[in-house]
Amino acid sequence: MSDATSLLFDLPGFWVVSVEVTPLGLRRVVVMQVADEHACPRCGVLAGGKPYDVREMRVKDLPVGHRPLLVVWRKRRYRCWQSRCPQRVFTERSEQIPPRHRLTRRLRQRLEQAASRSARALSDVAAEYGVSWWSVHHALLVKALERTTEVPAVRMLGLDETRARSLRWSWEGQRWQLSNPWMTSFVDLDTGQPGWLLGLVPGRSGASVQTWLSARDQAWRDQVEVVALDPSAPFAVAVRRLLPQATVVVDHWHLVRLANQMVTEVRQRVTREQLGRRGRTTDPAWAHRRLLLAAGNRLGRHGLARLRAVFAADPTKELGAAWGIKELLRQVLSAPSSHDARHRLTRFYEAVLAADMPEATRLAETISTWWPEIEAFLRLRVTNARTEGGNRVIKQLKRVGCGYRNQGNYERRILLHIAAKNAA
Repeated sequence: MSDATSLLFDLPGFWVVSVEVTPLGLRRVVVMQVADEHACPRCGVLAGGKPYDVREMRVKDLPVGHRPLLVVWRKRRYRCWQSRCPQRVFTERSEQIPPRHRLTRRLRQRLEQAASRSARALSDVAAEYGVSWWSVHHALLVKALERTTEVPAVRMLGLDETRARSLRWSWEGQRWQLSNPWMTSFVDLDTGQPGWLLGLVPGRSGASVQTWLSARDQAWRDQVEVVALDPSAPFAVAVRRLLPQATVVVDHWHLVRLANQMVTEVRQRVTREQLGRRGRTTDPAWAHRRLLLAAGNRLGRHGLARLRAVFAADPTKELGAAWGIKELLRQVLSAPSSHDARHRLTRFYEAVLAADMPEATRLAETISTWWPEIEAFLRLRVTNARTEGGNRVIKQLKRVGCGYRNQGNYERRILLHIAAKNAA
């Protein structure tokens, strides 16, 4: 076969012997190694010349063209001429196709890239390249082992939890046991750094956070200046214990979410007290429930008119008071300075006292408890947006994979996928 054919096939260390189309429509490519001499795997003595035997082995390679590809490696066998060597006969070896492998190196790299750089299911990648699910998984596993386990130093650390699997009930002895697995992610919030997912740990307790932070050395922990989290007391206790020098900030998105939850609870309670049932489409408060959660400063003329109609239909006026408290909290979180924030916080507390609703009082108690961390957020403006973006990727991978039973496989797939997206 000409050198042009070998150059077109471009399998390093091999040359094309023949190419033909089989009766089944397969393109059969026969290859042999370029090297004429090979070393014994035990003693290292070179053997060349006429081989002892030649055997054919089928190999999986990258698809070429529209026809299915069948690669056949004519593998030469040699005798070891070293009399003291126990390896009497050996076959030639190649880095592209290691011993006990049927997939070329470039195919394994393509499988890993196809699975890592997208959120596709491994079975989908396997079907595209005509290999088994285990081959794609093994390519991912090898790539994960090649990655360094050293966590780079960070200045701003974000952490948040996400559900690892769905809720499951199992029979444990004499009763049913609920399994509610969670997973905590640690993220580098510095936007100037490319690799921002630092690690994952099972659970969402303070002990989980403490375990991950304890695995880092003291020099690494001393460099952390800011830690962003949601209003979680166990997380805050673990961070203050191991990172006493770091400033803890509370992400404003979670506070707005608590305010929206307060409005929803007030709407549901008022509906049950007034109508004795849950909301329906004919009820203005239920029909415009999403409008109640929208930011007031982003509503247009028609949206504000619909809101006024909803408040007018409520005889208790509690729904309008809850919406006003929610908007006052949003104004506190958008204050340009510390002085303005305290002034707006006073108006927020006054509105909560005037409304005298248990849902609003509970929200005010949460704000009062976390006010030092909220004030730190207003000063530094460090958010957990990157952490929430990582949670979105984690949920997408879980959805495509229809869940993961093996926690190790799940974590490796997440880390490789995010690392590949950052490197792209």
